[in-house]
Amino acid sequence: MSIRDVYIVDAVRTPIGKFGGALSSVRPDDLAAHVVRALVDRTPDLDPARIDDVYLGDANGAGEDNRDVARMAVLLAGLPVTVPGVTVNRLCGSGLEAVVQAARAVAVGDASVAIAGGVESMSRAPWVLEKPERAFPAGHGQLWSTTLGWRMTNPRMPAEWTVSLGEGAELIADKHALTREQQDAFALASHRKAAAAWAEGLYAPEVVPYAGVDLARDECIRDTTSTEALAKLKPVFRREGGTVTAGNASPLNDGAAALLLVDEDGLRACGREPLARVRASAVTGVEPQLFGLGPVEAVQRALAKADRGFADLTTLELNEAFAAQALGCLAEWPDLDPAVVNPRGGAIAVGHPLGASGARLAGSVAHQLAAAGSGTGVAALCIGVGQGIALVLER
Repeated sequence: MSIRDVYIVDAVRTPIGKFGGALSSVRPDDLAAHVVRALVDRTPDLDPARIDDVYLGDANGAGEDNRDVARMAVLLAGLPVTVPGVTVNRLCGSGLEAVVQAARAVAVGDASVAIAGGVESMSRAPWVLEKPERAFPAGHGQLWSTTLGWRMTNPRMPAEWTVSLGEGAELIADKHALTREQQDAFALASHRKAAAAWAEGLYAPEVVPYAGVDLARDECIRDTTSTEALAKLKPVFRREGGTVTAGNASPLNDGAAALLLVDEDGLRACGREPLARVRASAVTGVEPQLFGLGPVEAVQRALAKADRGFADLTTLELNEAFAAQALGCLAEWPDLDPAVVNPRGGAIAVGHPLGASGARLAGSVAHQLAAAGSGTGVAALCIGVGQGIALVLER
């Protein structure tokens, strides 16, 4: 069996909404349907019936995104009922995992045309109530928020593995002696780069606003923030000696993203020039409390599979779950030029709608490579419970 080349024809995303913000009134299945429909509309030569499968990442899946949100998106987008859909979950890496799985299906001939992406509405994530162990309990029940992080944790898990995500970022700051000032400077740079990218129109080719919602730009970018403003924020996870604040961490967000992946036959059917080609991917595991360092080995393995190194990179889109986490990864990549990392800003400014982020990063890399005309790019994310994922694209 021969392995086929896999091309990314197009990539779209919504503007990213803040928690309780402009997109909080939109169901996640509608957000997902919106980006799926946008991809189809932007490729009028493609018969939607030719789409072999739709893969969507979704990290929570406890609310309106239940019941296989990928299939719901297919139906709500008005695609033929013959188009299937599957939802995948690798927590924060779910959107990129969807892209990897779609690319793999195309590469081995199981699909010729596929859509991959992700969605998350952290605003609309519900509270859940565990079933009682016996009928008609007399006591009170515990409600759990499904917005973010550990809940209903298995008591067999070692306590050091189940610390909060923010405490995990503090542990990385300890490991690499990262100061509060370094983290705030990284966060400030993320906001400035994102604001500049929007001002220069760099996001225009990929962002498709949601009709009826007054949101044309990512909602969490703070154009006027400053070193002084960030310094005033109190640490959240360690009251004494802490360095991680709301200002140097990614916010809670809502959004969706999707990419169109094809083989050579699919490319001819689309009648479009591809943005980029998929070269390699990798996933790795680390100690759960050091989840933020998951991308370190994943990126290195993916680059090795592609026979590339850090010197070959045009861009590296590294998800900024926390400044400490991103800086910890950079500290372990001494040969990487930091200038190629998140040139259009990262999740601290743009936002991190869990299941959508990986697809957003892959789409951003593809559009950046298309704008450059050639090059190699990587999308990578850390993943709660201790994993990393990376994808290499080329043009």
